[in-house]
Amino acid sequence: MSQYYDNNSSKGTVQEHDVIMRGRRLLDITGVKQVESFDNEEFLLETVMGFLAIKGENLQMKNLDVDKGIVSIKGKVFDLVYIDEHHGEKAKGFFSKLFR
Repeated sequence: MSQYYDNNSSKGTVQEHDVIMRGRRLLDITGVKQVESFDNEEFLLETVMGFLAIKGENLQMKNLDVDKGIVSIKGKVFDLVYIDEHHGEKAKGFFSKLFR
């Protein structure tokens, strides 16, 4: 996976980032720096590999461990999208919609 996102390789040890989905109803995400915002339809997480937007239905935070950077989300997942500097204008549009 490092071949796709290698911006932090010179900064020493980088926390691992994994997204594990079980049956489209449960997500376990590691490498989370902070939870920017969330509601029952969308989560925005800052991870060590960029911002991750999760869209779905009846989404709930099942588990949060800030020290280890682990977030568990349950609900029906429709969409997982990374938002970073490679998307430029798309990211700005997404954030402007999100914080209206």
